[in-house]
Amino acid sequence: MDVFLFHLMPYPELPENFDDYETSWLTYPRKHFDARKGQQLYKEYLDQLVYAEELGFDGVSVNEHHQTTYGMMPCPDVMAALIVRETKRMTIAIIGNALPLRGHPLRVAEEIAVLDCVSGGRIISGFVRGIGVEYFTFGSDPTRSRERFNEAHDLIIKAWTELEPFEWISKNYRFRYVNVWPRCFQEPHPPIWVPGFGSPETFDWVAKHRYTFMSVYAPTQLQKSWLDGVRAAANRYGYDADPSQLGALFPIHVADTNAEAHAAAEQHISWLFKKGLKHKLEYLYPPGYMSMGGMRAAMTSGLRPFSEYTYQELVDEGFVIAGSPESVREQLLEAQGTLGFGTLATLLQFGDMPNDRARASMELFAQDVMPALKAAAVVAA
Repeated sequence: MDVFLFHLMPYPELPENFDDYETSWLTYPRKHFDARKGQQLYKEYLDQLVYAEELGFDGVSVNEHHQTTYGMMPCPDVMAALIVRETKRMTIAIIGNALPLRGHPLRVAEEIAVLDCVSGGRIISGFVRGIGVEYFTFGSDPTRSRERFNEAHDLIIKAWTELEPFEWISKNYRFRYVNVWPRCFQEPHPPIWVPGFGSPETFDWVAKHRYTFMSVYAPTQLQKSWLDGVRAAANRYGYDADPSQLGALFPIHVADTNAEAHAAAEQHISWLFKKGLKHKLEYLYPPGYMSMGGMRAAMTSGLRPFSEYTYQELVDEGFVIAGSPESVREQLLEAQGTLGFGTLATLLQFGDMPNDRARASMELFAQDVMPALKAAAVVAA
């Protein structure tokens, strides 16, 4: 099992009248961002990610979101570059570049190739469509999201693997000369991960290309249905999905005792789900962004708006894992047995969690939880 430290880099300093705002995305005024506080947070967060190497994590994950207090990473390749030069061993997973929002996908191809070359082959390239609200951010047509994603992906893969200059003419992209320098360090290109939220088209696409799918923010049984969807799609393509193709992301908090862990986690989970993920539905699901199949899957999933869940419901249903090292071990081993994932992304800093608390949780997880997960995976193999 590969264990990654995932990070959102939230900006938790919200005004007293935050509840007056309908969302923390898109229209939440930038006047509430204090650059000095932002600088402090970036330093703390980057130090946490670099510290993960010393603690023995297999890698770290950065991501991309725009115009939101939920996360301060509009440019994930920049964040990866800052980490690459401070580390020597671990993998950096960029989850991911939002391809349909980019006017020039060759820039993604170039940036990932540079990072992979500089790092000596330590990059995982995540590809995402971007969530619905981000189509308002860039004024992009959500009805063309999937076709732009597919075309950009095909162009980038060819740019990474074709050794001679070529021309690319498609519905959405036109390039007279494609000749990306430098070449990726990894051959034929870095591994590709795709996070998802239940779209059957994504299951099929990931299985077709044999990429890694990662489930996010969902109850255990819903995550199981998603990973089963990837497994079923792989079977249709004539193979069994390897556990490394199946990933799961969990907010996790570890403390000395269960009581201490839940007391802390409840506060910070509340910020994550009720403030950081505070959305207007009309922004989140612009017309045409989801296919009929995707909309049907979303409407029948049983998921409620995140703000409606109590903390105890989030724990009981498997969204969140918290407790003593022993308890967290048991919960993760049970989740792995149910879901069958071979890649685990741990969100150990979330919401308004202070630096010292996040680092203490990281240390307990690395020392007292992670070794047991890896040992169990070896036995199962």
